Amino acid sequence: MPYPTVSAQAEYPDSLTPVFINHVGRHGARYPSSASNCLALQRALSHADSTGTITALGRRLRTLNERVIALSNNRWGALDSLGVAEQAGIATRMFYNYTEVFSTEGVVKALSSYSPRAMMSMYAFTHQLDRMNNRLTFTTTTGRINSALMRPFDIDKDYLDFRKAKTWEPPYAEYVAKACPTTAIKRVLGENYSFASDDDARKLALAEYFVVAGLEAMGLPQQMDVYFDNAEANALWSCFNIRQYLQRTATTVSTVPADIASALVLDIIETTDNFISGKDAGTCAVLRFGHAETIMPLVSLLRFPGCYYLTNYFDTVSGHWRDFEIVPMASNVQFILFKSRKTGRFYLRVDLNEKPVELRKGDNAIYYPWGEVRRYMMNCVPLYAQ
Repeated sequence: MPYPTVSAQAEYPDSLTPVFINHVGRHGARYPSSASNCLALQRALSHADSTGTITALGRRLRTLNERVIALSNNRWGALDSLGVAEQAGIATRMFYNYTEVFSTEGVVKALSSYSPRAMMSMYAFTHQLDRMNNRLTFTTTTGRINSALMRPFDIDKDYLDFRKAKTWEPPYAEYVAKACPTTAIKRVLGENYSFASDDDARKLALAEYFVVAGLEAMGLPQQMDVYFDNAEANALWSCFNIRQYLQRTATTVSTVPADIASALVLDIIETTDNFISGKDAGTCAVLRFGHAETIMPLVSLLRFPGCYYLTNYFDTVSGHWRDFEIVPMASNVQFILFKSRKTGRFYLRVDLNEKPVELRKGDNAIYYPWGEVRRYMMNCVPLYAQ
């Protein structure tokens, strides 16, 4: 999903002054990350056409799929104009919401993963901040040097072992076998289309969903209601959702997918400490740009509401953990440091997608003394990673 519209300006007490921001963001909206689903769907639709089973709706889908392929050719996974606009919008709101942070000749440090869409997101964001105040100094780094923070899923040994062991696959396969409908794919391929197996039918059903669900992110009008009814769309989404949940968050299967964010949490703590101590007082913001696979472990490890859910009943996941609420395109976590005008003490507010997060469920608090948040974050990091 594209980034949700944010209309309300951030508010905070007059007694607090924003002084420093840590930002962790996903790249903005993009073309499909790979051609695999489009090509799988293209082969099936071509076969249905050649065997005479394809329906009128199937021919319409074939035209749409060919358009997606044509527009994405040589752009697979690339940031699009919507993605640039999303990053510029977040940067603009950050500047106006926390003007005191960016009103001086401070330093903004930015880094991204080696992925071109993450790099371009970083440049779109910093470019907009520079337009707002060209007295700021910017330093940017990108490449595999940042993988420990932005792409630990590429290099973390425990996580690579977890993926190799495929302990997440049995609950995923069991769920998909029960929950994945094939009615929508049969509506386009035809009732007499010959699938290689029931599993093949489900894979093609998910491929159709992925192609159609990704239209808005590449700037095309949504057409979900053309190809799916609500029940089908929700069921197909839930299959993708549980895969993300099992692979990228702490679950009863394994905590490793969340633990890989430990280095990132420690970096956020260190950069905040350095600002408070004066060791790096000239830096007013640290911006980081990665992926959904960067954000999901982070917010799971920190146990944000709606981002951390443990259960042995995986059919309940979609009611408690929803990827579109956590990691839309350009999703972000902002750690905003405030200083009390009266006491000089430091307080932190954490926002997920520009909405404040309650770190202590039920206490209705969103501003916490930095020392308290620091202890909370350190307690979330497993001892072996500290």
